[in-house]
Amino acid sequence: MRILIIFYFILLTACSSNKALIKEGQVSTLQPYIDSIINAYAPDKRVVLFDVEVKDNLLKGETTSPSAKAALLRSLQSANKKFIDSIIVLPEAQLLQQTMAVVTVSVANLRTQPEHKAELATQAILGTPLQVWKKLRGWYLVQTPDKYLAWVDGDAIARMDTISYNKWMKKPKLIYTKPFGFAYSLPADGATVSDLVYGSIMIINGEDNNFFKVGLPDGRVAFVAKTEAKLYKEWQTTRQPNTGNLTATAKLLLGIPYLWGGTSFKGVDCSGFTKTVYFMNGLVLPRDASQQVKIGEEIDTQNNWNNMRPGDLLFFGSTVEYSRPERVVHVGMWIGNNEFIHSAGKVRISSMDPAADNYDAYEKKRFLRAKRISPEASLLDLRTSNMYEL
Repeated sequence: MRILIIFYFILLTACSSNKALIKEGQVSTLQPYIDSIINAYAPDKRVVLFDVEVKDNLLKGETTSPSAKAALLRSLQSANKKFIDSIIVLPEAQLLQQTMAVVTVSVANLRTQPEHKAELATQAILGTPLQVWKKLRGWYLVQTPDKYLAWVDGDAIARMDTISYNKWMKKPKLIYTKPFGFAYSLPADGATVSDLVYGSIMIINGEDNNFFKVGLPDGRVAFVAKTEAKLYKEWQTTRQPNTGNLTATAKLLLGIPYLWGGTSFKGVDCSGFTKTVYFMNGLVLPRDASQQVKIGEEIDTQNNWNNMRPGDLLFFGSTVEYSRPERVVHVGMWIGNNEFIHSAGKVRISSMDPAADNYDAYEKKRFLRAKRISPEASLLDLRTSNMYEL
């Protein structure tokens, strides 16, 4: 009994010491260090998670950036600040090393929160690889090849460990090249195994007359018409993001409905449209308009549109006013003849010429700037890079 009393006394003393340590700190003295790390390592929460808060001197939260956490701790130690570190570096342990995944449906809807009623953030097409960070109620926080963070329903992905993922990576691939289509259970008159959209990636398991025999990421076997797909390596070598191809590709999407968060032939928002057009020509752009505006070479449009080339991106929004910063909210693509193509209601062509029938006074009024995107400015050039590298 006496031993138990001594044990509880030691335990209470230890807890009291920790509480006293926490009380010594003040939020105002540690928060500036956290803010500094966010500015340096995670200024865009869409691509880097650094969700850290401080209560007294207890640091808690999570991050996808080990370097950001390390920098924060170094900074606090150098300043002789007292703190307790409770920051979790993802991926979380409950994933059991299955920290990679591949999309198993034609178009996976990725959302801002782990629930179907949450805002659609972006989409990922069949065969797209994903980094998996954490799990919550059957949903997974994932990161796409363009580094976008969002939540996906577990039924839309096949989770893999490193060994399984590397095996998937090394197998020869097929890419679907029609806007819409299907994979069938048999080469002729088979049931539908999955619908497909442009960019769907599958494993090649063989051929059967006019069909490719393919494997889907979740192990399903299907057949795809040879006229509707290409060997991925062949597709890579034929991508030419020149003015003519970008314009022709953009017009293939005319009439596709506007969908907030959409990046596929099932629906596109404004930046999802430009992203899809460039992807079809071998270049990966950032996800959102406010991210796309940060890349490429700015074009002089001060006096007229003479410096513009088809394929150049136009950005729209509100200018700097008093303490309010510039805000980019829309993007379209120049196609020549004073016209641009964009997703607004549906993918359509508008003109900057007041005399034209399709003149868009609203967009012209809020035009901000134009950018020319070279392969070097893109996030990834698929003609020379492996799109499956995360």
